[in-house]
Amino acid sequence: MEPRIAHIKRTTKETDIALTLNLDGTGICSSNTGIGFFDHMIDGLARHGLFDIDLVCKGDLHVDSHHTIEDVGIVLGTAVRKALGEKKGIKRYGNFFLPMDETLMLCAIDLSGRPYFEWDVTFTVPKIGDVDTEMIRDFFYAVSYSAEMNLHLKQMSGFNNHHIAEGSFKAFAKALDMATMYESRIDGVWSTKGVL
Repeated sequence: MEPRIAHIKRTTKETDIALTLNLDGTGICSSNTGIGFFDHMIDGLARHGLFDIDLVCKGDLHVDSHHTIEDVGIVLGTAVRKALGEKKGIKRYGNFFLPMDETLMLCAIDLSGRPYFEWDVTFTVPKIGDVDTEMIRDFFYAVSYSAEMNLHLKQMSGFNNHHIAEGSFKAFAKALDMATMYESRIDGVWSTKGVL
């Protein structure tokens, strides 16, 4: 089994991002985006998905958090797609109900090669730490389209905004871990088309 590791570098006038993703890691994370709460979310994603993530982003935070968070989503999604290669032998589908105190989050993923995104999550505050809560949706949208995955995130219950945000990242991590796992009974890709 070849290592499923991707190194992505992306530089624009708004952000300069370097990311290394190991899908077969142990949950080790180093995230430095300049946004404390966002780094906390990336750390939770790595730890609970058992992905190794090394991320450095220098963004135009003097403007706001938008470009940093969205562009990290683009780079992370690109890294997932690149690390998976032809997707031979993976389970393809993953889903997880994640409880976090009063909050219950559902995430479902299909690594189909067809991007689609559904978001049914409600925040009642404009910011958590230095993160504009509307950017959490934009992050997952960017991941789903860059990775070419079908991604559904749904809030089943919850009122604590920190829990809702963190539950979203952790549920995504668990579902992605499941979808990227190998299935020994599969020869090739898990699709009637023969390609994902």
